[in-house]
Amino acid sequence: MRDLTYLEEYYNSHDEEGRLLSKHGQVEYVTTMKYIREALRPGGRILEIGAGTGRYSLALAREGCRVDAVELIRHNLDILLGNVRPGDEIEAVLGDALDLSMYADETFDVTLLLGPMYHLYTEADKIQALGEAVRVTKKGGRVLVSYCLNEGTVIMHCFQRGNLRRCLELDMLTEDYHCKSDAKEVFELVRTEDIDRLNRNFPVAREKLVATDGATNYMRGCVDAMDEETFRLYLDYHFSTCERQDLIGASHHALDILRKL
Repeated sequence: MRDLTYLEEYYNSHDEEGRLLSKHGQVEYVTTMKYIREALRPGGRILEIGAGTGRYSLALAREGCRVDAVELIRHNLDILLGNVRPGDEIEAVLGDALDLSMYADETFDVTLLLGPMYHLYTEADKIQALGEAVRVTKKGGRVLVSYCLNEGTVIMHCFQRGNLRRCLELDMLTEDYHCKSDAKEVFELVRTEDIDRLNRNFPVAREKLVATDGATNYMRGCVDAMDEETFRLYLDYHFSTCERQDLIGASHHALDILRKL
């Protein structure tokens, strides 16, 4: 049984809805939604694993999709269920990305794993979660996986905010500045080569690896202060660069889009 104490404390006190509604949060949200829509098939069935408060699942249900949602944290699930409207075709349950035994093999056309990889700290757990997502996805279907990337945290948390020496003293960084995480630190941070290594365990082919926020978090205050026209142009710039592989590793978040073979 996983210890969820720190994770529950974080989400019980964190306004995830508010984050995604801010301008800087909207960049990640609209980017992710853009690529989800590209992966959808007419009449297809979607599973979101780690649905949080339902920002994605509810939006997709209201666009006419048939959505199943699994969420680990009761507080988040309660918010999701409280926001369901009559006519929303969504089934949301409490559950763990590591065990999707309630779903048969090859059930879903699109499977979203947009949060769990942020909070899995061992290679075995990451393989288990990705394996479950792949298992329940139909052959030819898409699996979309979000990750928190390493370098943005090293640059901002360690260097900009003056936490480098503390992190070194607490042995939270490897010699090549890869963050070490555990449940107390809440977030697990990876590099693109880590994602590639995970994928090699499964019958999948990458279609795209996308920077979902790109430069946004480095200039969060600037983005939040933009007028609507400037923000529109910023999104245009972001979409013109978010698939550039030379820039992916500097993003705070990435979306891996896989096709099941």
